[in-house]
Amino acid sequence: MDRQLALAEVEKRIENKNLVKHMLAVEAVMKSLAAYFGENEDEWALAGLIHDIDLGEVKDDMSLHSKRGAEIAAGLGASEAVCRAILVHNSAHGILPESRMEKALFCADPITGLITAAALVRPDKKLACVEAKSVSKRFKEKSFAAGANREQIAACSALGLELDEFIRISLGAMQAVASDLGL
Repeated sequence: MDRQLALAEVEKRIENKNLVKHMLAVEAVMKSLAAYFGENEDEWALAGLIHDIDLGEVKDDMSLHSKRGAEIAAGLGASEAVCRAILVHNSAHGILPESRMEKALFCADPITGLITAAALVRPDKKLACVEAKSVSKRFKEKSFAAGANREQIAACSALGLELDEFIRISLGAMQAVASDLGL
């Protein structure tokens, strides 16, 4: 599936611009993780880009979220691996991530929220000035970016990554696309 087609589909289905930016951030993190592990960067990036493609339709119904997303992704021609990663990233279904891509998407989704919040509390509101050590410190503050599920982020250990390394990779990925994120 072509990235431009996927991005156009995201922009058609998702009206909330901040949600689109979140999806772009997860795309960047997934691409960097794929590079780190020597996996297919385009496929992993696609999973990140379209992982929330159904939220314009299902809204806050977490019992439907990601099930519908996997269906939409399949209809767009995404691989079975991408569709399954999208399905299992929503822990509400109780399906454990198994493949490396699934595990990566599961923890990449919430880390982008934590990193974005770390940028937004800075006076300049820019990712360029955010350091990995400050994100690691904020990770320990449960009230900071409370919606960023710490257990899911910590699941990076299932990828064989220490938390600090995962944060470093994720922050670098987001900094590389900061202009697209408005940060």
